[in-house]
Amino acid sequence: MDTAGQRHKNRGIFLLSQLSIIDMMYISTTVPKMAANFLSNTKTISFLGCEIQAFVFLSLGGSEAQDMLGFMSYDRYIAICQPLHYPVLMSRKICCSMVVCAWSSSSINALVHTLYAFQLPFCGSRVVNHFFCEVPSLLPLVCEDTSQYEHTILMSALVILLLPFLAILASYARVLAVVFQMSSGKGQSRAVSTCSSHLTVASLFYATTLSTYTQPHSLHSPARDKVVAVLYSIVTPVLNPFIYSLHNKEVMGALRRQMG
Repeated sequence: MDTAGQRHKNRGIFLLSQLSIIDMMYISTTVPKMAANFLSNTKTISFLGCEIQAFVFLSLGGSEAQDMLGFMSYDRYIAICQPLHYPVLMSRKICCSMVVCAWSSSSINALVHTLYAFQLPFCGSRVVNHFFCEVPSLLPLVCEDTSQYEHTILMSALVILLLPFLAILASYARVLAVVFQMSSGKGQSRAVSTCSSHLTVASLFYATTLSTYTQPHSLHSPARDKVVAVLYSIVTPVLNPFIYSLHNKEVMGALRRQMG
């Protein structure tokens, strides 16, 4: 018999698998090339390679912002606050449609920004003061006014980053409000621990990406941008599997068996 709890578990595993795929690809987009440049002491990348890297990075970042972090919080919200409606609101068809929508919309957004950014006239130095090709880091190399395009980047960031983040905050606030009405102190502490860990990682990702994609390039500092980029391109993808798996009984059981 397919219970609501089993359905929630299956949907959660599906979304977690999508997050894991995105995080592995996310790191693979930047770290291998960065490591190769560091080891060979040749910090070069072809124009096409830079374009592909920027497109893939934007696609994966948008998918993570909309899909995994946003939909996983929505999944918990429905499971805790509207458990009787869970089979309808988070059916397999709806769950798959949300994931496909997030992947496709983020890919279209990335394609538009990449094609536009790389057709801009680059003049003078072709040195990108960054450890990977990212649209904001390319704008200082453009020899024309990019203020209007920066407004477009700002609008995209507000839709793809800020709106999901606000939705996550609202969903977890509602979840915690319901949890605090529970009579079980153990259940409350576990739920608070889970929500706080998830919110910490989500806040780190959204805060750092918003700081990069909502500022005009005149206010950017290359040194600060590199530190911030490490947080959302490397640190967050590494932390996600641990944070989202720590409260999974099957994962913890397998980990204990492996450790002895």
